[in-house]
Order: sequence, then C-alpha cells, then structure tokens
Amino acid sequence: MQSPFKPTDNMEDQIDVNELGENIVRTLKTIFDPEIPVDIYELGLIYDVFVNENYDVKILMTLTSPNCPVAETLPMEVKEKVSSINLVKDVEIELTFDPPWDKEMMSEEAKLELGML
Repeated sequence: MQSPFKPTDNMEDQIDVNELGENIVRTLKTIFDPEIPVDIYELGLIYDVFVNENYDVKILMTLTSPNCPVAETLPMEVKEKVSSINLVKDVEIELTFDPPWDKEMMSEEAKLELGML
C-alpha cells in the first residue's frame, strides 16, 4: 500500500503530518467490525487516509456490504475516534462501495487471525 499521507514543503510539517498519519492508523486499528473479530484497518475497510498541512483528515472507507448492520454507526465511530487525536482539526469520512470490499482486501494478519491461511 502506498503512503496515504501527502508530503508538505516544510520538513518540520512533513514530520508532524507523517506522525499524525501513523497515529490515525493506530487509532483505526482499535476499531473492530462487530461481526468479524479483526480491526477495520486489517480487514481492508480503510481505502485511504489523507492528512493535509492544516491537520484536516479525510478517510475513504467501505463496509463489508452496503447492507452492513453498522453502516451508520461504524463511520461515526471512525470520525469520533480520529477527531479525538491531538492536532486533528477536522475529519471527513467518505463511504464508498467502489471497489466493493471482498476477502482479498484483508491483510495477511487478518486472514491468519480468521484461519484463512
């Protein structure tokens, strides 16, 4: 996966943005799909994370299906938890189903955890 963090011209800002991006990923790894005992990051539900120089965050994510029972609550949980990170100014969550999620999007760690390897 390519780095989801946009670089800035100022090296000090770039370090801060990169550190903030790492904090966001760590936070995403604390959020679990209630039906699958794996965090949403390892499940492959997070397609991209963008952090700009103003510490605004945009997260492009999906759900395991459009009819997922947590369709309303999971994106809200992501927004609330990421918003609570120090330095984050604003969080926008964009939900997409293109491409649709499938099991191949899971990390090796998630597949191992679910006994798929």
